[in-house]
Amino acid sequence: MHYVALVTLLLVAQYVVFMGLCGKARATSGIKAPAVTGDENFERAYRVQMNTVEQLMIALPAMWVCAMYYPTLAGTLGLAFLVGRVLYRNAYVKDPETRGPGMIIGFLAAIIMILAGLWGALTAL
Repeated sequence: MHYVALVTLLLVAQYVVFMGLCGKARATSGIKAPAVTGDENFERAYRVQMNTVEQLMIALPAMWVCAMYYPTLAGTLGLAFLVGRVLYRNAYVKDPETRGPGMIIGFLAAIIMILAGLWGALTAL
């Protein structure tokens, strides 16, 4: 479970970095809060941040439930999710049309964690 705890902290740290990059993009663009439109570079950074928090709400609980039964699998899939988010972010800020591979990696990792956690819980009954 230490591996899963480490991956959890890496995912949270990654989100903090994405928040910082979004804040930097806001400052660079001159977009004043609460506005979230008006500069394409800021809008991309903002969407990366928001999409990541949306995905974390699925991936983190799924990873911890999965880890109750399959800790190594959960930690490995959590790292795959993290890598997927990096690929997603790098693609999205350059050209949103190319974000697919990173999104798919992260999404599949989350789905597998959900299914593995469900399987573990059902077979433990």
